[in-house]
Amino acid sequence: MRLPINTFRDALRAGRPQIGLWVGLADANAAEALAGAGFDWLLLDGEHAPNDPRSVLDQLRAVAPYPVHPVVRVVEGQVALVKQYLDVGAQTLLVPMVDTPEHAALMVRAMRYAPDGIRGMGAALARASRWNQIDDYVNQANGQMCLLVQAETTLAMRNLDAIAAVEGVDGVFFGPADLSASMGFRGQPTHPEVQRVIFDGIATVRAAGKAPGILTSDRALAQQYLDAGALFVAVGVDTSLLVRAARDLAVSYKRGASAASLPVTPHGNPY
Repeated sequence: MRLPINTFRDALRAGRPQIGLWVGLADANAAEALAGAGFDWLLLDGEHAPNDPRSVLDQLRAVAPYPVHPVVRVVEGQVALVKQYLDVGAQTLLVPMVDTPEHAALMVRAMRYAPDGIRGMGAALARASRWNQIDDYVNQANGQMCLLVQAETTLAMRNLDAIAAVEGVDGVFFGPADLSASMGFRGQPTHPEVQRVIFDGIATVRAAGKAPGILTSDRALAQQYLDAGALFVAVGVDTSLLVRAARDLAVSYKRGASAASLPVTPHGNPY
């Protein structure tokens, strides 16, 4: 049995933009339904969605037969958590709130077996190795890992050059919502100053030879990010798509005053 090739990481290294969808429903059926929709990657969210390693495991299995790459966002950048998600079969992790190059370097080491890193040697128990049925897994695994780190504070932006320069960091994801709050513009991710910092950050990451990424449900803004050099862009969120479609359907049957009573959700950037 062969180790799966990380085609998502290879596409980023080749400079091919990858379009993704945020998946927060924490359900294997929902993940599988979305896996055939045509996106390049799906983000299985363990930070703001009610996921844990077992629910992520179910979703990894559900999307495995489809031509889409699962990216797993852990709740925080802890070595033990990284080990768990790699062992259930994730090859690409998105780690939130990475503010320093030292933290980025620790995450790189957490994703690799010794002597290159500190990932625990437990492959015989792990889906990642298909329970030791992948030939020479422990000597091949390091070569298929992909680490994406999130820069979403003013401290991270000050350290961006150094974070992007860390060997083993494949990409930097910008979190507009947290970044805007950190900059004093809470709830204003499209504030001109926030956007200026993001576009400058995209240029910085590309100059370092790494892949910039971001999430926005604004189609025009997503295209601007792509035009600026972003290489992995999530263009929607499953929960928002579901609620919006359901609300629009309800409104279509409830005209006048009853329609006005339905809640309205902004269609802008959810993060």
